[in-house]
Amino acid sequence: MKALSAVDKAAVDVCKYFDENVNKVYSYLGWEQEYFLVDEGLYATRPDLLLTGRTLLGHESAKNQQLEDHYFGSIPERVQAYMKEVEFEAYKFGIPCKTRHNEVAPNQFELAPIFGETNLANDHNLLIMSIMKRIARKHGFRVLLHEKPFAGINGSGKHNNWSLGTDTGVGLLTPGKTPAENLQFVTFMVNILMAVYKNNALLKASVMTAQNAHRLGANEAPPAIISAFLGTQLSQLLDKIENSNSEDGITLDDKKKMQLGIGSIPEVFVDNTDRNRTSPFAFTGNRFEFRAVGSSANCASAMIALNTAVAAQLKEFKAEVDKKINSGIAKEKAIFEVIKEYIKISKPIRFDGNGYSDEWKAEAAKRGLDCETSVPKIYDAYTTPESVKLFTSTGVFSEKELIARNEVKWDTYTKKIQIEARVLGDMIISSVIPVATKYQSILLDSVTKMENVFGRDKALKLSEKTLQTIEQISEHISILETSVEAMVNARKVANKIESEKEKAIAYHDTVLPYFDTIRYHADKLELLVDDEMWPLPKYRELLFIR
Repeated sequence: MKALSAVDKAAVDVCKYFDENVNKVYSYLGWEQEYFLVDEGLYATRPDLLLTGRTLLGHESAKNQQLEDHYFGSIPERVQAYMKEVEFEAYKFGIPCKTRHNEVAPNQFELAPIFGETNLANDHNLLIMSIMKRIARKHGFRVLLHEKPFAGINGSGKHNNWSLGTDTGVGLLTPGKTPAENLQFVTFMVNILMAVYKNNALLKASVMTAQNAHRLGANEAPPAIISAFLGTQLSQLLDKIENSNSEDGITLDDKKKMQLGIGSIPEVFVDNTDRNRTSPFAFTGNRFEFRAVGSSANCASAMIALNTAVAAQLKEFKAEVDKKINSGIAKEKAIFEVIKEYIKISKPIRFDGNGYSDEWKAEAAKRGLDCETSVPKIYDAYTTPESVKLFTSTGVFSEKELIARNEVKWDTYTKKIQIEARVLGDMIISSVIPVATKYQSILLDSVTKMENVFGRDKALKLSEKTLQTIEQISEHISILETSVEAMVNARKVANKIESEKEKAIAYHDTVLPYFDTIRYHADKLELLVDDEMWPLPKYRELLFIR
């Protein structure tokens, strides 16, 4: 609420340049809640789902989302019944659910309400997540809100559609019908880009968690580098302003199309490429869609950072414009001069290309954008001198509050990875290796019996493939035993570290890397071991509702 108050005050002061009747500016939020549903019986037999919310093991299904048949198909009847009850229950709490549909991955779905004022919308989202979990049990489901419950397919986000609007009914991110309204639109657009550019590391920190780190940059999720997607139309408009003569097109009472192209801005269409789907911060017509927010997250974290950053930027903008006006420059020209300079400064944050490419990672680093991938280190963005000044100057957080919150974030990260490591180790030692060893014994027994029947030479020839399988199982088991032991030892060393930050970093750097190795060899065993013996429900069972 402090961040909302800050952006309200700062935005009203800027709006006064264009309309003296504006007395309040609202921050609006429309969240989209993605989630998975799995059968409750299967869920109960997966210790990893039960204790961590995601599958730590599991070879991908031969069929997953590659045909996109789930995305474009009808909603399964069981799910439809569940959705209707969730919506009915939500209405009791005053939550106006509007959309329901399949998402890209099998068993993945989405729910979204009518947009509302940010504080209320945030409360609605927290309530709806609780309602979804409760109603799911009645329909034999469990809801998975983890950002990456299954490897190899889409993860789940909570896209935060964010905008600003006045008490006079004007959307500040919607092009108007007059030059003055369009200048206002460009003013807020450019200031938001400046806020995102200057605080890209902070915005990334606001959405980063141990869970979301698995999602960002994979399977249609936005990359872990904050950039803004505008689309061709808006990019060309800003480029035109940047390259214009400062004397061009600054008279707001000009009824003709202005030379800078803002006299008559056509309706801004949502860009028809797929890049806005993978952008962390995309302009989608009359709002920005902060797509990097995770599905299990509290929207407040991202909204506090974004609204505070925009509030501070608008205050800075007004101070610069007022300074020019006081020096004798006309208001419109002063606004244009500042905007033009901001467009040049914030240009590095604008990117409409492929955020997944290695070329973009190199380019982003050249542009000075934050490219850190270690979650514990990303949290440092909250306590930089710039961020401390940002939050204290707007009255949102004190420095002590920022430090305290980071301590909690580091502690939470450590515990998340710690729990996953313990669950993963237990599953390997108590389930995977014993079953693989038992199956290997069956194969060895088969080879021995073959030798008794056919003789050694012929038996070895007939059992060649079986012997290869036995050898492969031995190799995978050996690596699993060694890796689990090394992971446990790394965890013991990390646990001795007193600093919450350094402990979190140690878990990220020395414990987490074992996860992929362990999973790889366990998943290979899943393919080798007799299906009837494998102790865990497989992806092909978890991902398709019956």
